[in-house]
Amino acid sequence: MKKLFILLTLSLILIATSGMVMAEDIVIGMTANNTGVDSYQTLHDQAFREKADEMGVEYTILDARGEPMRQVDQIMDLMTQDVDVMVVWPVSGQAIVPVLRQVQQAGIPVLIANSKVDESGFELVSGFAGPDNITQGEYAAQMMAEALDGEGRVVEIMGTPGYITAEERSQGFHDEIEANYPGIEIIETQPADWNRERAQEVMENYLTKYDDGEIDGVYVGDDNMGVGAINAIRSEGRGDNLKMTSATMFADGYDEMQSGDILYGTLYQSPIDDANYTVEIAVKLARGEEVEFFNYFETPKVTDENIAEFERPVW
Repeated sequence: MKKLFILLTLSLILIATSGMVMAEDIVIGMTANNTGVDSYQTLHDQAFREKADEMGVEYTILDARGEPMRQVDQIMDLMTQDVDVMVVWPVSGQAIVPVLRQVQQAGIPVLIANSKVDESGFELVSGFAGPDNITQGEYAAQMMAEALDGEGRVVEIMGTPGYITAEERSQGFHDEIEANYPGIEIIETQPADWNRERAQEVMENYLTKYDDGEIDGVYVGDDNMGVGAINAIRSEGRGDNLKMTSATMFADGYDEMQSGDILYGTLYQSPIDDANYTVEIAVKLARGEEVEFFNYFETPKVTDENIAEFERPVW
Protein backbone atom coordinates (compact mmCIF):
# COMPACT_ATOMS: atom_id res chain seq x y z
CA MET A 1 0.00 0.00 0.00
CA LYS A 2 2.86 2.35 0.88
CA LYS A 3 4.57 1.68 -2.45
CA LEU A 4 1.32 2.37 -4.28
CA PHE A 5 0.96 5.71 -2.46
CA ILE A 6 4.52 6.70 -3.45
CA LEU A 7 3.90 5.76 -7.07
CA LEU A 8 0.67 7.76 -7.14
CA THR A 9 2.42 10.78 -5.60
CA LEU A 10 5.23 10.61 -8.16
CA SER A 11 2.69 10.32 -10.96
CA LEU A 12 0.86 13.42 -9.74
CA ILE A 13 4.13 15.36 -9.58
CA LEU A 14 5.01 14.32 -13.13
CA ILE A 15 1.57 15.33 -14.36
CA ALA A 16 1.74 18.70 -12.56
CA THR A 17 5.17 19.49 -13.95
CA SER A 18 4.66 18.19 -17.48
CA GLY A 19 5.07 21.00 -19.97
CA MET A 20 6.79 23.25 -17.44
CA VAL A 21 10.17 24.74 -18.30
CA MET A 22 12.47 24.46 -15.33
CA ALA A 23 14.79 27.38 -14.59
CA GLU A 24 17.90 25.30 -15.21
CA ASP A 25 16.66 24.58 -18.74
CA ILE A 26 16.17 28.23 -19.66
CA VAL A 27 18.59 30.19 -21.83
CA ILE A 28 18.28 33.99 -21.85
CA GLY A 29 19.81 35.94 -24.71
CA MET A 30 20.42 39.61 -24.00
CA THR A 31 21.75 42.54 -25.96
CA ALA A 32 22.65 45.41 -23.62
CA ASN A 33 22.71 49.09 -24.46
CA ASN A 34 26.25 50.16 -23.61
CA THR A 35 27.69 48.26 -20.67
CA GLY A 36 30.49 50.22 -19.04
CA VAL A 37 29.40 53.65 -20.28
CA ASP A 38 28.29 54.50 -16.75
CA SER A 39 28.22 52.82 -13.36
CA TYR A 40 24.47 52.15 -13.59
CA GLN A 41 24.78 49.98 -16.69
CA THR A 42 27.90 48.26 -15.34
CA LEU A 43 26.13 47.29 -12.12
CA HIS A 44 23.00 46.28 -14.03
CA ASP A 45 25.08 43.86 -16.08
CA GLN A 46 26.76 42.43 -12.98
CA ALA A 47 23.47 42.05 -11.09
CA PHE A 48 21.76 40.48 -14.13
CA ARG A 49 24.41 37.77 -14.28
CA GLU A 50 24.32 37.16 -10.53
CA LYS A 51 20.53 36.86 -10.49
CA ALA A 52 20.55 34.48 -13.44
CA ASP A 53 23.22 32.36 -11.75
CA GLU A 54 21.19 32.34 -8.54
CA MET A 55 18.14 31.09 -10.45
CA GLY A 56 20.15 28.47 -12.33
CA VAL A 57 19.50 30.16 -15.68
CA GLU A 58 21.94 30.09 -18.58
CA TYR A 59 22.53 33.31 -20.49
CA THR A 60 24.37 34.91 -23.38
CA ILE A 61 24.89 38.66 -22.98
CA LEU A 62 26.10 40.86 -25.82
CA ASP A 63 26.96 44.57 -25.63
CA ALA A 64 25.75 46.89 -28.40
CA ARG A 65 28.20 49.60 -27.24
CA GLY A 66 25.68 52.31 -27.97
CA GLU A 67 25.44 51.44 -31.68
CA PRO A 68 21.91 50.77 -33.01
CA MET A 69 23.00 48.71 -36.02
CA ARG A 70 25.33 46.61 -33.89
CA GLN A 71 22.33 45.84 -31.69
CA VAL A 72 20.25 44.82 -34.71
CA ASP A 73 23.03 42.40 -35.71
CA GLN A 74 23.19 41.04 -32.16
CA ILE A 75 19.44 40.39 -32.13
CA MET A 76 19.85 38.44 -35.37
CA ASP A 77 22.74 36.53 -33.83
CA LEU A 78 20.76 35.63 -30.70
CA MET A 79 17.95 34.27 -32.89
CA THR A 80 20.34 31.58 -34.14
CA GLN A 81 21.46 30.55 -30.64
CA ASP A 82 18.29 28.73 -29.58
CA VAL A 83 17.49 31.10 -26.71
CA ASP A 84 14.18 30.71 -24.87
CA VAL A 85 13.65 34.43 -24.30
CA MET A 86 15.38 37.53 -25.56
CA VAL A 87 16.04 40.62 -23.43
CA VAL A 88 16.79 43.87 -25.27
CA TRP A 89 17.89 47.14 -23.65
CA PRO A 90 17.37 49.35 -26.71
CA VAL A 91 20.03 51.71 -27.96
CA SER A 92 17.34 53.11 -30.24
CA GLY A 93 13.71 52.27 -29.62
CA GLN A 94 12.94 52.79 -33.30
CA ALA A 95 15.90 51.12 -35.01
CA ILE A 96 15.14 47.67 -33.61
CA VAL A 97 11.47 47.53 -34.61
CA PRO A 98 11.96 45.83 -38.03
CA VAL A 99 14.17 43.06 -36.64
CA LEU A 100 11.77 42.45 -33.73
CA ARG A 101 9.20 41.34 -36.29
CA GLN A 102 11.57 38.57 -37.35
CA VAL A 103 12.08 37.54 -33.72
CA GLN A 104 8.33 37.34 -33.24
CA GLN A 105 7.99 35.20 -36.36
CA ALA A 106 10.65 32.89 -34.92
CA GLY A 107 8.46 32.40 -31.85
CA ILE A 108 10.92 33.87 -29.35
CA PRO A 109 9.38 36.09 -26.65
CA VAL A 110 11.10 39.46 -26.26
CA LEU A 111 11.35 41.46 -23.05
CA ILE A 112 12.37 45.10 -23.40
CA ALA A 113 14.53 46.25 -20.50
CA ASN A 114 14.95 49.67 -18.85
CA SER A 115 14.08 51.88 -21.84
CA LYS A 116 10.99 51.23 -23.95
CA VAL A 117 10.85 50.28 -27.60
CA ASP A 118 8.98 52.68 -29.90
CA GLU A 119 5.20 52.24 -29.67
CA SER A 120 5.17 50.81 -33.20
CA GLY A 121 7.02 47.83 -31.75
CA PHE A 122 4.72 47.14 -28.80
CA GLU A 123 2.80 44.46 -30.70
CA LEU A 124 6.08 42.66 -31.43
CA VAL A 125 7.25 42.18 -27.84
CA SER A 126 5.93 40.39 -24.78
CA GLY A 127 6.53 43.14 -22.27
CA PHE A 128 8.72 45.76 -20.64
CA ALA A 129 10.58 45.61 -17.33
CA GLY A 130 12.11 48.70 -15.80
CA PRO A 131 11.35 52.14 -14.38
CA ASP A 132 8.30 54.23 -15.26
CA ASN A 133 10.16 57.16 -16.78
CA ILE A 134 7.09 59.33 -17.33
CA THR A 135 6.19 59.01 -13.65
CA GLN A 136 9.77 59.89 -12.78
CA GLY A 137 9.43 63.11 -14.74
CA GLU A 138 6.15 63.83 -12.96
CA TYR A 139 7.76 63.26 -9.56
CA ALA A 140 10.63 65.60 -10.46
CA ALA A 141 8.07 68.26 -11.45
CA GLN A 142 6.23 67.87 -8.15
CA MET A 143 9.47 68.29 -6.22
CA MET A 144 10.35 71.33 -8.31
CA ALA A 145 7.00 72.88 -7.45
CA GLU A 146 7.74 72.26 -3.76
CA ALA A 147 11.20 73.79 -4.06
CA LEU A 148 9.91 76.92 -5.82
CA ASP A 149 6.64 77.24 -3.89
CA GLY A 150 4.80 76.90 -7.19
CA GLU A 151 6.35 79.97 -8.85
CA GLY A 152 9.38 80.33 -11.10
CA ARG A 153 11.21 79.93 -14.39
CA VAL A 154 12.90 76.60 -15.11
CA VAL A 155 15.49 75.37 -17.61
CA GLU A 156 15.92 71.70 -18.47
CA ILE A 157 18.98 69.57 -19.22
CA MET A 158 17.78 66.31 -20.75
CA GLY A 159 19.54 63.11 -21.83
CA THR A 160 20.01 62.03 -25.44
CA PRO A 161 17.25 63.21 -27.82
CA GLY A 162 15.53 60.26 -29.46
CA TYR A 163 16.40 57.92 -26.58
CA ILE A 164 13.02 57.01 -25.13
CA THR A 165 14.10 57.22 -21.48
CA ALA A 166 15.24 60.80 -22.02
CA GLU A 167 12.12 61.69 -23.99
CA GLU A 168 9.74 60.20 -21.41
CA ARG A 169 11.43 61.85 -18.42
CA SER A 170 11.17 65.17 -20.24
CA GLN A 171 7.56 64.51 -21.27
CA GLY A 172 6.50 63.59 -17.74
CA PHE A 173 8.06 66.75 -16.32
CA HIS A 174 6.50 69.04 -18.93
CA ASP A 175 3.05 67.44 -18.75
CA GLU A 176 2.93 67.64 -14.94
CA ILE A 177 4.04 71.28 -14.87
CA GLU A 178 1.58 72.31 -17.57
CA ALA A 179 -1.32 70.43 -15.97
CA ASN A 180 -0.87 71.40 -12.34
CA TYR A 181 1.56 74.27 -11.81
CA PRO A 182 0.59 77.34 -13.87
CA GLY A 183 3.01 79.50 -11.91
CA ILE A 184 6.02 77.59 -13.25
CA GLU A 185 7.33 78.22 -16.77
CA ILE A 186 9.81 75.93 -18.56
CA ILE A 187 11.72 78.42 -20.65
CA GLU A 188 14.26 76.20 -22.44
CA THR A 189 15.39 72.58 -22.89
CA GLN A 190 18.85 71.49 -24.06
CA PRO A 191 20.37 67.97 -24.28
CA ALA A 192 23.56 66.86 -22.58
CA ASP A 193 23.53 63.20 -23.68
CA TRP A 194 23.81 61.87 -20.10
CA ASN A 195 27.32 63.36 -19.96
CA ARG A 196 28.51 65.34 -16.92
CA GLU A 197 30.97 67.54 -18.80
CA ARG A 198 28.42 68.30 -21.51
CA ALA A 199 25.84 69.20 -18.83
CA GLN A 200 28.31 71.62 -17.30
CA GLU A 201 28.73 73.30 -20.69
CA VAL A 202 24.96 73.50 -21.21
CA MET A 203 24.51 75.05 -17.77
CA GLU A 204 27.32 77.54 -18.42
CA ASN A 205 25.49 78.61 -21.58
CA TYR A 206 22.24 79.00 -19.64
CA LEU A 207 23.96 81.16 -17.04
CA THR A 208 25.44 83.33 -19.76
CA LYS A 209 22.11 83.72 -21.54
CA TYR A 210 19.98 84.34 -18.43
CA ASP A 211 20.96 86.88 -15.80
CA ASP A 212 20.73 86.30 -12.08
CA GLY A 213 17.04 86.14 -11.16
CA GLU A 214 15.89 85.05 -14.61
CA ILE A 215 16.21 81.34 -13.76
CA ASP A 216 14.81 79.82 -10.59
CA GLY A 217 15.06 76.10 -11.22
CA VAL A 218 16.96 73.46 -13.21
CA TYR A 219 15.56 70.04 -14.11
CA VAL A 220 18.10 67.38 -15.10
CA GLY A 221 17.48 63.87 -16.44
CA ASP A 222 19.81 62.27 -13.89
CA ASP A 223 22.21 63.15 -11.08
CA ASN A 224 25.27 62.60 -13.24
CA MET A 225 24.29 65.54 -15.44
CA GLY A 226 23.06 67.35 -12.35
CA VAL A 227 26.50 67.36 -10.75
CA GLY A 228 27.96 68.84 -13.94
CA ALA A 229 25.33 71.57 -13.88
CA ILE A 230 25.99 72.25 -10.19
CA ASN A 231 29.70 72.68 -10.93
CA ALA A 232 28.82 75.40 -13.43
CA ILE A 233 26.37 77.07 -11.05
CA ARG A 234 28.89 77.18 -8.23
CA SER A 235 31.70 78.47 -10.43
CA GLU A 236 29.48 81.40 -11.37
CA GLY A 237 28.41 82.05 -7.78
CA ARG A 238 24.74 81.49 -8.58
CA GLY A 239 24.04 78.68 -6.11
CA ASP A 240 22.01 80.80 -3.67
CA ASN A 241 19.21 81.43 -6.15
CA LEU A 242 18.69 78.10 -7.95
CA LYS A 243 16.97 74.83 -7.08
CA MET A 244 17.42 71.57 -8.97
CA THR A 245 15.46 68.34 -9.27
CA SER A 246 16.59 65.16 -10.96
CA ALA A 247 15.15 61.83 -12.10
CA THR A 248 17.78 59.30 -10.98
CA MET A 249 20.09 59.34 -7.97
CA PHE A 250 23.81 58.66 -8.34
CA ALA A 251 26.38 58.49 -5.53
CA ASP A 252 27.63 62.01 -6.25
CA GLY A 253 24.06 63.28 -6.22
CA TYR A 254 23.50 61.65 -2.84
CA ASP A 255 26.59 63.44 -1.51
CA GLU A 256 25.51 66.72 -3.06
CA MET A 257 22.08 66.55 -1.47
CA GLN A 258 23.61 66.01 1.95
CA SER A 259 26.28 68.69 1.69
CA GLY A 260 24.75 71.32 -0.57
CA ASP A 261 21.53 73.22 -1.05
CA ILE A 262 21.06 73.27 -4.85
CA LEU A 263 19.82 69.71 -5.44
CA TYR A 264 16.41 69.71 -3.81
CA GLY A 265 15.14 66.30 -4.88
CA THR A 266 15.92 63.21 -6.93
CA LEU A 267 14.63 59.63 -7.34
CA TYR A 268 16.03 56.38 -6.05
CA GLN A 269 16.50 53.92 -8.91
CA SER A 270 18.65 50.89 -8.22
CA PRO A 271 20.32 49.07 -11.14
CA ILE A 272 20.35 45.97 -8.95
CA ASP A 273 16.56 46.06 -8.46
CA ASP A 274 16.22 46.83 -12.17
CA ALA A 275 18.32 43.82 -13.23
CA ASN A 276 16.80 41.38 -10.73
CA TYR A 277 13.27 42.27 -11.81
CA THR A 278 14.22 41.91 -15.47
CA VAL A 279 15.60 38.40 -14.97
CA GLU A 280 12.53 37.34 -12.99
CA ILE A 281 10.14 38.55 -15.70
CA ALA A 282 12.28 37.00 -18.45
CA VAL A 283 12.17 33.60 -16.73
CA LYS A 284 8.38 33.81 -16.45
CA LEU A 285 8.13 34.53 -20.18
CA ALA A 286 10.45 31.62 -20.98
CA ARG A 287 8.16 29.34 -18.95
CA GLY A 288 5.15 30.54 -20.90
CA GLU A 289 3.60 32.33 -17.93
CA GLU A 290 1.34 35.35 -18.36
CA VAL A 291 2.89 38.68 -17.32
CA GLU A 292 1.74 42.27 -17.42
CA PHE A 293 2.94 44.21 -20.46
CA PHE A 294 4.41 47.02 -18.34
CA ASN A 295 6.33 45.73 -15.33
CA TYR A 296 7.54 48.76 -13.37
CA PHE A 297 9.56 48.78 -10.17
CA GLU A 298 9.30 51.57 -7.62
CA THR A 299 11.55 54.65 -7.86
CA PRO A 300 10.62 56.77 -4.81
CA LYS A 301 11.27 60.48 -4.30
CA VAL A 302 14.31 61.44 -2.25
CA THR A 303 14.70 64.85 -0.60
CA ASP A 304 16.63 66.16 2.35
CA GLU A 305 13.71 65.13 4.57
CA ASN A 306 13.96 61.39 3.86
CA ILE A 307 17.46 60.82 2.49
CA ALA A 308 18.47 59.07 5.73
CA GLU A 309 16.12 56.24 4.74
CA PHE A 310 18.28 55.41 1.74
CA GLU A 311 21.79 53.99 1.53
CA ARG A 312 24.37 55.87 -0.52
CA PRO A 313 24.31 54.37 -4.02
CA VAL A 314 27.34 52.49 -5.28
CA TRP A 315 26.65 53.72 -8.82
